[in-house]
Amino acid sequence: MAGSRAAIRYAKATLALAQDQNAGEAVAKDMDSIVKTVAESKDLRLMLNSPIVKQEIKKAALQEIFKEVHSVTEGLIDILVSNKRVELLGDVAAQYSTLFDASQGKEKAVVTTAVPLTDDLRTKVLQKVKDLTGNQVTIENKIDESIIGGFILRVGDLQYNASIANQLNALKRSFSQN
Repeated sequence: MAGSRAAIRYAKATLALAQDQNAGEAVAKDMDSIVKTVAESKDLRLMLNSPIVKQEIKKAALQEIFKEVHSVTEGLIDILVSNKRVELLGDVAAQYSTLFDASQGKEKAVVTTAVPLTDDLRTKVLQKVKDLTGNQVTIENKIDESIIGGFILRVGDLQYNASIANQLNALKRSFSQN
C-alpha cells in the first residue's frame, strides 16, 4: 500500500514536470516502454528489488537499458535511485500512464470475461462506456474462466459485476441467511 502511494506521488510530480516542459507525450512513451520492459524481464525486476545490488549498478543498468529517453524520465530514474526507491520504477511508470491518459481525457476500461470479446461486443461496450463517462475510452479484455459467464466492467474506480459467478455467490449468501 505504501509503495503504491509513493508511486502515485512520484508519477504526479513527473507528470507536472513533463507538462511544464511540454514533454508529456514523450515521457508517456518512455513510461509505456518502461512498463513493458519491467513486466517482460524477470531479471530486471529481480535486480531492481535486490538489496544486494548497489544503487550505482542499478542506475548504470537502467541508463544502459533506457538510453534514449527524455530528460524528465532520466531525472525520475536518478531521483528513484538516489532515494533508494528504484524498485518502484515499474509502478511509477504505470501510474504516470494512467494519470497522463486522464489528463488527456482518456480512460481505460477493463472488461473481464470468460471468453474473448467479439469485435461487435467490443464496439458496443466501448460505445456504452464512452456514453457513461464522456471520455475517450480504450478497452482491455482480460480472460478469467472462473467468472463462468457474463462480464465484469471496471472503469477507474467504478466496477460493474454482471458475472454468473457473482450471481451464484449472491444466491448462495441468500440461501445461507434464510
